[in-house]
Amino acid sequence: MNATSIPSSVPRLPLFLSQALKKYGPLIVIVVLHIGLFYALRSGLVHQVTKSLPTEIFASFITEQAAPEPKPQPAEPKTVPVVKKQVTRPTPRPVVTEAPSPQAITETATPPQESKEPPAVAAPSAPAAPAAPATPKMISGVSYINAPRPVYPPLDARMGNEGTVTLRVLINEKGRAERVEVQKSSGSLRMDDAARDAVMRALFKPYLEDGRPAPAFAIVPINFTLNR
Repeated sequence: MNATSIPSSVPRLPLFLSQALKKYGPLIVIVVLHIGLFYALRSGLVHQVTKSLPTEIFASFITEQAAPEPKPQPAEPKTVPVVKKQVTRPTPRPVVTEAPSPQAITETATPPQESKEPPAVAAPSAPAAPAAPATPKMISGVSYINAPRPVYPPLDARMGNEGTVTLRVLINEKGRAERVEVQKSSGSLRMDDAARDAVMRALFKPYLEDGRPAPAFAIVPINFTLNR
């Protein structure tokens, strides 16, 4: 039988077109892909796809916890049997006491011993106590090296108060007032204080006793009088 050729239903491309596809086909595919990618970037399709993806991914790792080791149980105390030892006490031996034999007792006379004690020394007598200082005498009059100058209290001067302060003064060997006491007040504490301060600042002539300065008491009056 002669083979008959069946015409193909697929049309064949011209020879020059098939050669062009073989030569420039890959380049055309690359250009088409670039155009599609540029279109996707321009239209925002890539941005929408990346926005729909999750931004954060959380991952947690689960670690297996080791089982706690069993605690060792304390060992039970061992019971040690106690062995009691029997102690044998020695039997007491009888004690034999011999009676002392009588012996002659002779006494020898001992000569008297001389006492070697030193003779008693008389204790020194205590020193005599110093004589108590004599009480200062009270003198009737005084002389001044620097007489007292009392300051009239301003309030008493404005109120017209006058008076005399009588002071009992202890004058020492240097002529200074050592102690001042108000024996009779003027009626105003301000004038009494002013009189006392003036006497403490004053200088007296020391009182002489047997030619030597000695302390003495004296009565000193201070007058407060307004000049009208």
